[in-house]
Amino acid sequence: MRKAETAQTARTARPRILVSACLCGQAVRYDGRSCLIPALRRLVQEGIAVPFCPECAGGLPVPRPPAECRGNRVFHADGRECTAAFEEGARRALALFREEGLAAAVLKENSPSCGTHWVYDGSFSGRKQAGMGVAARLLKQEGIPLFNEREWPAALARIGIGIAPDGQP
Repeated sequence: MRKAETAQTARTARPRILVSACLCGQAVRYDGRSCLIPALRRLVQEGIAVPFCPECAGGLPVPRPPAECRGNRVFHADGRECTAAFEEGARRALALFREEGLAAAVLKENSPSCGTHWVYDGSFSGRKQAGMGVAARLLKQEGIPLFNEREWPAALARIGIGIAPDGQP
């Protein structure tokens, strides 16, 4: 099947969402760990969610030095700028979103890639500031609905999937 046909099939099938891979249990965080939310992993298993890590897609290794945002640029704790890798990962996230015909994204808050409302302030002191990660900012600029890990039920509601009383999709 050609790429265009695959994308068309994805768009006509049931709606799906992009989810930060770390939230699905993949050990892709800077420290080599995950931030598993079992319900999100289940959505991947059911074909409702597509896991993606912009930092890994941008070429950063696991584990990797911590990184934080300073304005629209990203730096490692040792002062090395790593904005280019974060921008590449953001472009790949957008490309995947378009290729797969995804309807929304659930992203890891506070991440220099995925933060939807908050990111660490670049001082490496644990302080947060209002702002968006690099991938989140690009996706938002393209009109993609964004949700953080506490807002995932709203992402499902957006695509017409309800949540059971036990909190399961």
